Amino acid sequence: MIKVGIVGGTGYTGVELLRILAGHPEVRLHAITSRKEAGMAVADLFPSLRKRVQLKFSTPEEAPLTECDVVFFATPNGVAMQQAPALLQAGVRVIDLAADFRIADVALWEKWYGMQHACPELVAQAVYGLPEVNRDRIRSARLVANPGCYPTAVQLGFLPLVEAGVVDLAHLVADAKSGVSGAGRKAETHLLFSEASENFKAYGVQGHRHHPEIVQGLAAASGQPVGLTFVPHLTPMVRGIHATLYARLTREADVQALFEQRYSEEAFVDVLPAGSHPDTRSVRGANLCRIAVHRPQGGDTLVILSVIDNLVKGASGQAVQNMNIMFGLPETLGLAHIPLSP
Repeated sequence: MIKVGIVGGTGYTGVELLRILAGHPEVRLHAITSRKEAGMAVADLFPSLRKRVQLKFSTPEEAPLTECDVVFFATPNGVAMQQAPALLQAGVRVIDLAADFRIADVALWEKWYGMQHACPELVAQAVYGLPEVNRDRIRSARLVANPGCYPTAVQLGFLPLVEAGVVDLAHLVADAKSGVSGAGRKAETHLLFSEASENFKAYGVQGHRHHPEIVQGLAAASGQPVGLTFVPHLTPMVRGIHATLYARLTREADVQALFEQRYSEEAFVDVLPAGSHPDTRSVRGANLCRIAVHRPQGGDTLVILSVIDNLVKGASGQAVQNMNIMFGLPETLGLAHIPLSP
């Protein structure tokens, strides 16, 4: 059994980790931290976990994290980089669901995240945890940087095209929408029901901190610099990301076949029949990315539709997928959840 610790067990990604790991046949939950809720039973805060999770929250200082085989950080940006070095020194493997280790250029990370990195020497050791790209490196990783939700949907949608070199890499466009849970479990005016309901808006048009993460991944896949216009939107739903992606073909290709071949062995990427329109409900609660390929009017502009649940394949489910790879388990173990409907 894998002894698991979770730092930051009270946010949306934290409770999603608990939901998934509580049903994982090879996991024993060993420690869950929360400064605010220390001493409270997990099931008292999250009644959905009654009779499934018996632990109480403890402070990070009191939690037996060094006894764990792996520790997940489901914390705000800037927390994992403070605590990860000591855990790695103790032989614990670390999966960070925040952004502390995602961007290889530390100066660029500091620019976008507005803080000084506490352990820049570890950034080069971190493996970017997109299994469909880095599976071999994840197997031996000590520190995994779990991808962001927008970057997961966008990269999986563009990857077959940029890897094959069949599109104009200088002018990619990602028009992406997210449910409000993507902003985290916190009290902010724009996330209140009265503000977010019956509303739809773009944000971060001048620049969003997931932009350099997406560009970094696509450039690595293509071997060339990538130009990307990325515009995120907030939608009045709890879960889900819908990314509508645009790229211009530079040479003729059977794009449907390209996607089907690229993801034919991937358990968590579903390429739909040509002309399909995936919706976020079709992946809700599941560790799954569904993709559809369109070529309107047979022209040279491709439209790729990519949908995920931002809390599962976009966060906690992908983190457990990475854990399975790191510990030599079947990649789908504990992740065979059928999407919820309705």
